[in-house]
Amino acid sequence: MTTVAHRHSNPVAEVLSWFDNDAPFAFRSDATPFVRIEDYVEDGTYVLRAEVPGLDPEKDLEVAVTGDILSIRGERHEDKKDKGHREIHYGEFVRSLQLPKGSRTDHVQARYVDGVLEVRVPVEAESAGTRSVPIARTEK
Repeated sequence: MTTVAHRHSNPVAEVLSWFDNDAPFAFRSDATPFVRIEDYVEDGTYVLRAEVPGLDPEKDLEVAVTGDILSIRGERHEDKKDKGHREIHYGEFVRSLQLPKGSRTDHVQARYVDGVLEVRVPVEAESAGTRSVPIARTEK
């Protein structure tokens, strides 16, 4: 079973993040390079996948957990060449997301395959059962 992981975010900031860095219509000059991600909970595991092609996971990527915040930090280095057109973002980036309740941050695993960083965090099942509450009957 797959469920969507809920994260607390600012919808306006997320929309503006689409108009990142070197786009001709960029809103901010201090924007960091955009990294596309997806996240979901599947079979008791929170999964975050980030597109980071061309990076060396041992030198250019870092995954960290602080409290209930998962952060991916990295840097894409630019080859110094004369470029006429550029859509590839270079420089440092950071993406941070709040982990779901019950995340086992002591068991985080990360792997990098074919340009995709996948981070997996086990999530303890929340009490899913419904409990009947007895109603005391009192008479006046």
